[in-house]
Amino acid sequence: MTLTPGKLSDPVVGAFVAAVNGHDKDAFLALLTPDATMSDDGSDRDLHQWIDKEIFDSGGHMQVESESDGGHHLVVNYRNDTWGEMRTAWKFHVTPGGRISRFETGQA
Repeated sequence: MTLTPGKLSDPVVGAFVAAVNGHDKDAFLALLTPDATMSDDGSDRDLHQWIDKEIFDSGGHMQVESESDGGHHLVVNYRNDTWGEMRTAWKFHVTPGGRISRFETGQA
C-alpha cells in the first residue's frame, strides 16, 4: 500500500514528500528551519550538498509504504537516478511552529 503525501498524519512531512516528488526545491527549503540538519546512514551530512546530489539533481522520488510516530517516521521506497530504488527509513523532527529542524534517513 502506498500513502500519498496528503494522506500522511503530519501535514509538514506530507509537504516534504510532495516537494521531493514535485522536484520543488524552493517549497522543500521553505519547510526547513534556517539551521536544519540531516543525517544519512547515521552520519551527519552537509544538508544543501546532500539534497542537491541525492534529491534534486538526481530525480529523487519517495513512495511511502508506512508511517508511525504521528507521521514522523516513514518507511519509503526511495529512488533516484544515481542509486536506483532502495527501501529507506526517514525520521523527522518537526518544530511546534511547523517546520522541520532535522531529518534522518538510512537503509530500512
